[in-house]
Amino acid sequence: MNDLQGNQTAVKGPLIYLIAGEASGDNIGARLMASLKQQTTGNIRFSGIGGPRMAEQGLKSLFPMEELSIMGFSEVLPHIPKLLGRITKTVGDVVSQRPDAVVTIDTPAFSFRVAKKLKGKGIPLIHFVAPSVWAWKPWRAKRVAGFLDHLLTLLPFEPPYFEKEGLAATFVGHPVLESGASQGDGPGFRARYNIGRKHKVLCLLPGSRSSETSRLLPVFREVCETLAQKIEDLVVVLPTVPNLKDGIEADVKTWSVETKVIDGLDEKFDAFAAADVALAASGTVSLELAIAKTPAVIAYKVSPLSAWIAKKLVKLKFVSLVNILTDQEIVPEYLLECCRADIIEPNVHLLLTAQDKRQDQLAGYDEALKLLRAEEGLEPSASAAVTILKVIENQKKKE
Repeated sequence: MNDLQGNQTAVKGPLIYLIAGEASGDNIGARLMASLKQQTTGNIRFSGIGGPRMAEQGLKSLFPMEELSIMGFSEVLPHIPKLLGRITKTVGDVVSQRPDAVVTIDTPAFSFRVAKKLKGKGIPLIHFVAPSVWAWKPWRAKRVAGFLDHLLTLLPFEPPYFEKEGLAATFVGHPVLESGASQGDGPGFRARYNIGRKHKVLCLLPGSRSSETSRLLPVFREVCETLAQKIEDLVVVLPTVPNLKDGIEADVKTWSVETKVIDGLDEKFDAFAAADVALAASGTVSLELAIAKTPAVIAYKVSPLSAWIAKKLVKLKFVSLVNILTDQEIVPEYLLECCRADIIEPNVHLLLTAQDKRQDQLAGYDEALKLLRAEEGLEPSASAAVTILKVIENQKKKE
């Protein structure tokens, strides 16, 4: 019996085994745990694998969550023996504890391997964050239906892809709605960095991986340098993650446009609130900008080989979720061979100077965000908690 189990012996109620393998999953897991506690008035127990945020909610991780972050990347091969051992250890821990449900959060390369080994052992297997079968590899819907019992989806159009394969799926809403992106302090940010009210602030978001920043920073640099010739009071800020900050700071020191590099989640959201426009890599950040009501332009580049594969396999009209949800180009997108400064800069300039274009985009944001909430007044974590408890209740009725 581990320490967490020992601390929870006095608690009655279901035991939920949670598995998260990266920071985003840790955040989702922590909010889910808090909601489950609220739904059960604290009458619930937790075990599993998670990070610091889940630890704050009372989870003692079976092993460090960071050991799973390499799953799915090229670095996986040297670590296969250790990772297989972690899968075996996790499955053994689940079987020994006999939880009322296993909830895996994203990290499919690890989570799905564990779930496959647990199939048929009488424990409900629930996965949070659906594979993007609507974007590519649609056959994955049938595959995951073969070993999962329930799927919690972030997007409203996802459940039918899995339900037609016999997998129960519930749209619970997107966790970005609980990110705090709408709570940034724009005036405070401008005051801290001596940015006047008349200054135009451009927020650069070149991605959270070095492979992304290495491709996008040269393009973003050209955009900024051209804009600076047209807008005298332009200020450029660049939120990043701690592990990339030093490298990015060294890069932007060579730019002719002064760029303020910052890190930290609160500082990022303050920058969003202070910014007039953002130029961002494709990803969840586009939804954060929508929540912050920061007009944006999306850009993205990959290697030539990855671009070729993407064109063959990915069948999407848009990549930004705001555009996908509304089925129209609310946010301008410049991808692959169109990710060029001479194409991007005029559109960033237009958003910086044309109020009507900014208002059109903000109206589109409102339309998209309405579609991201499963139930009015219910946060995604609360909706997920309600669904998980219903799955457990239905399982009890079968026994």
